[in-house]
Amino acid sequence: MTDLLRILLEQEQQLQFNQFNSDTAWRLGSWLVKKRQRENLAIAIDITTAGHQLFHYAANGTSPDNGAWIARKARTVAYFCHSSYYMGRSLAAENKTASERFYVDEKEYCFHGGGFPIFLKGTGVIGSLVISGLKQKEDHDLAVQALSRILRKPEGSVPRF
Repeated sequence: MTDLLRILLEQEQQLQFNQFNSDTAWRLGSWLVKKRQRENLAIAIDITTAGHQLFHYAANGTSPDNGAWIARKARTVAYFCHSSYYMGRSLAAENKTASERFYVDEKEYCFHGGGFPIFLKGTGVIGSLVISGLKQKEDHDLAVQALSRILRKPEGSVPRF
C-alpha cells in the first residue's frame, strides 16, 4: 500500500465523532462557508446522515454540475465506507477502473476527492461530508481541515499530504 493510502486510512481513523446531529452538521457546514468566504472559494458543500440532508450550500460560481458530483461522491462514500479520494487512489494503485474492480457504473459513483465519511465511534459510517468545486486533492484536504477543526484535533495531529 502506498504512503498516500496509509495517510488516507489514518485520517479516517482519527476523524470520528462520539455523537453527530444537526447541530454538529451546522457547525461543520458553517465553518466551511466562513472559510469559503474568506478565501473566495467556489464550492458546494453537502452533509448528509442516513439519507437525511442536514446541510447544503452552493457558493456563487458553482453550478448544478457540482450537485451531480456531490451525489456521486456521497454514493461512493455510502457504498464503500471510505473517502472518495481513498477509493480513487486505491483504484489508481491497482491500475483498474471502478467498473473493472467493483462492477459499478461510474455515472453513478465518483472516485475523486471531496467525499469523506462521517464516522460515529462504535457504529461506523453514518453519512458523509462532501465538497465539490476544487481540484480533487483540495476538496479532500478541505474536508479533512473542517473535520479536524470541529473535532478539535490539535494542529498536525491528523496526517496530511
